[in-house]
Amino acid sequence: MRTEKDSMGEMSVPDEALWGASTQRAVLNFPISGRPLPAAFIRGLGLVKAVAAQVNEDLGRITPSKSIFIRQAAFEIAAGNHGKQFPVDVFQTGSGTSTNMNANEVIARRATQLAGEATVVHPNDDVNCGQSSNDIIPTVLHVSVAVALRNNLLPALVQLRESLTRKQAAFENVVKIGRTHLMDATPLTLGQEFSGYAAQVLKAEVRILRAVELLSELAVGGTAVGTGINGHPEFAERVCAGLSQETGITFHEAANHFEAQGARDDCVEVAGILAVVAGSLSKIANDIRLLGSGPRAGLAELKLAPTQPGSSIMPGKVNPVMSEMLVQVGLYVQGLSQTVVSCGHEGQLELNVTLPLMAHCLHESVHCLANGAQVFAVKCVDGLEADEGRCRELMERSLMLVTALNPYLGYDAAASVAKEALASGKTLREVVLARELMTAEDLDKALDPVSMTRPENPASSH
Repeated sequence: MRTEKDSMGEMSVPDEALWGASTQRAVLNFPISGRPLPAAFIRGLGLVKAVAAQVNEDLGRITPSKSIFIRQAAFEIAAGNHGKQFPVDVFQTGSGTSTNMNANEVIARRATQLAGEATVVHPNDDVNCGQSSNDIIPTVLHVSVAVALRNNLLPALVQLRESLTRKQAAFENVVKIGRTHLMDATPLTLGQEFSGYAAQVLKAEVRILRAVELLSELAVGGTAVGTGINGHPEFAERVCAGLSQETGITFHEAANHFEAQGARDDCVEVAGILAVVAGSLSKIANDIRLLGSGPRAGLAELKLAPTQPGSSIMPGKVNPVMSEMLVQVGLYVQGLSQTVVSCGHEGQLELNVTLPLMAHCLHESVHCLANGAQVFAVKCVDGLEADEGRCRELMERSLMLVTALNPYLGYDAAASVAKEALASGKTLREVVLARELMTAEDLDKALDPVSMTRPENPASSH
C-alpha cells in the first residue's frame, strides 16, 4: 500500500493502483452492486479528457509538456486500456463525481509516469482544467452512448434487416393464410409477411439515427451550474469540434447550459426510442416463434434451424431459443428504459443526480440489443426455411377465403356459406356449387389464393 492525499486527508491506496485518494474513498464508500460503470462509458470519458487537454493547451491553460502526456494517458483509456483502474460502483454520487475524479487521478498518475516523473501532473488543476463533473459526466454520457448507437447497434440492425430482406425474396411466392387476432384471415405470401419485419427494422435504424442526433448537444462548458465559472469562453466550442473530429459524429455546444445540466430529457427520449426498438424486435421474434411452432401440432409454416437440444427429458425436441433470447432482451431493455424515464425526473434545480445509473441503463440497452439482433440474424433468420406444403395445406383448409366471395354473394350470403362449410366439414367450393350461387369457372377464379395476395386495384379497371 502507499499513502495518497486529497483535500480530505490521507488514504491508503494499493501500490498497483493508478487511482488516488478520492477514488479510494469512493471504493470504500460505495460497495453496492460490484458493477463499475460500463467500459464504453469509461472509453468515452478518456476521449473527452484527451480532447479537453488539447483544447486547454491550445488556449494556453496547461503547458504542452503536460498536455502531451495527459492526452497519451487519456487516449490509452479511450482505447480500452486500464479498465481495471475504474472500480467505482454504478451506485455512487449522482453527479458521477467519483468516476470523474477516478479518471482525473488515473490520467494524472499515468501521465506523470509517462513524463518520467520529471513533470508532475495534477488531477484537478491539469486534467480537470476548465471542467466540472456536472458538465463533463453528462457530456461523456451523450458522447459514449451516441458512439455506441452508431458503431454497435446500428450495424447490428442493418445486418438483421438484410437477413430479413433476403428471406422476403426467398419466400416471395410462398402463399399462406394470414392471421388476425390469432384467427384465420385472408391469404398473403410469406415474403409479404417478412417484408413487414424488414420494414420494422428499417424504421428502427431511422430511430437510432434520430437518437444519435438527440445526443449531439453537449453540456461541456457549463462547469458547476451552467454559468461556465472557471471556464474559457471558447472551451466548449473547441471541445465539441475535437470530439466531432475524433468520432465522426457532429457534436455542438448546448443551446442552454442550465437545461443541459439540470435536466436529462434527451436521454429519456433516447430511452424511449430504445424501448420502441426492443418492442419491434420482440414482435418479430415472437412471430417467427409462432410460425415455427410444431413440428406437427403447431403452425409449422417455418422450419427453424436447430441450434441446441430443446429438452433434458424429451429427445429430439428443438425449441425456438433464439426467439426466446431476443424476447427476453426486449423485456430487459424496456425495463432499463423505464428506469431512465424515472431517472429523468430525479434532478433537482441545477443538476440531475442519477447520471451513473442512466449511463449503466443506456449502455446496457445498446449492448444487449446490438448483440441480440446480430445473433438472431445469424443463428435464426439466416437459417429459416419455408414449409410450402404446410402453408398450402393450412391455406386451402381456411374458411376465410370466403372473403373473396363478398363482391359476388354479399356479406350475409358469404357468411352463411362459411358457417355451413364449418358445420358440415365441406369445402367452400362444395357449398357454393351445391347452392348454385356461382358457376364453377367464376368460383375458381374468385377463390384463387394467389390473386388474393395482390388484388387488382378497382380504380384500374375503370
